[in-house]
Amino acid sequence: METTSSQISVQSASPSKISGYLKLTKFRLGSLVVFSAIITYLTVAVEINWLTILALGLGGFLVTSAANGFNQIIEKDLDKLMNRTKERPMPTGVLSVTEAFVFCTICGITGTILLWIYTNPLSGILGFISIILYAVVYTPLKRVTPLSVFVGAFPGALPTLIGAVAATHGFGEIKFFAILLFLIQFIWQFPHFWALAWFNSDDYAKADFYLLPSKGGKDQASQFQILIYSVFLLLTSTLPFVFHFVGLISTGVCILCGLALLLQAYNFYRIPTDANAKKLFMVTLVYLPVVQLALMTKS
Repeated sequence: METTSSQISVQSASPSKISGYLKLTKFRLGSLVVFSAIITYLTVAVEINWLTILALGLGGFLVTSAANGFNQIIEKDLDKLMNRTKERPMPTGVLSVTEAFVFCTICGITGTILLWIYTNPLSGILGFISIILYAVVYTPLKRVTPLSVFVGAFPGALPTLIGAVAATHGFGEIKFFAILLFLIQFIWQFPHFWALAWFNSDDYAKADFYLLPSKGGKDQASQFQILIYSVFLLLTSTLPFVFHFVGLISTGVCILCGLALLLQAYNFYRIPTDANAKKLFMVTLVYLPVVQLALMTKS
């Protein structure tokens, strides 16, 4: 059968499977997760092992890809309703549910094995737990309660803990410094994600996702909680200094970054526009890597 020029045009315009799988992984988000894990490894490790870093980066990315992909499988029908997600590979038909499920399963198993064998078993276990928490617990809760954000903050901060555990030997060990680093990223997610949820609230509402901390959505209670958690974040970032893990320079950078974030959170509290929520969101994106790099120096 002769292929018409219009058929060729449609085929060439269709997104490739490779592009679909890449979108399924949320590559940019996965890269940030890998960055957090590796920076934390470098912060905690006494001796640097490059094979461990490679396994941590690849294994962490695969585990994160699995969690993100399973999330999209579960929400495939809801993603069609929202502008920010309607171009994902399953709503557009680029990937089938079976293709996505097989891909995510392979990513999850491979990532867990890499972490288990080439870092330590506890890192592998934590990686697997992060998939379960994100896909099986957090994802369904998004339509049930605003507390889903609290639940989702655990898998969101686990890459930091995995990186710290990967720096230990034997089965793996969770040290107190690792808990403090985990806590910083855990608290950071609240102003970060709530700012995102604020300027996307109308879009989220199309899928019955109500992710702001107040049942009233975009109200003063939500504004206040964003501000309060920004204060908590500033205080939490000083704990490594309080417990003598880092010096004054690292702590000074953490405080300056925390004050910058808090200032924008206060501006948002005073004038709760979508524009100010977006500014706060952008500040949080800069905040985390700068603070993690400052803590890594321990100066």
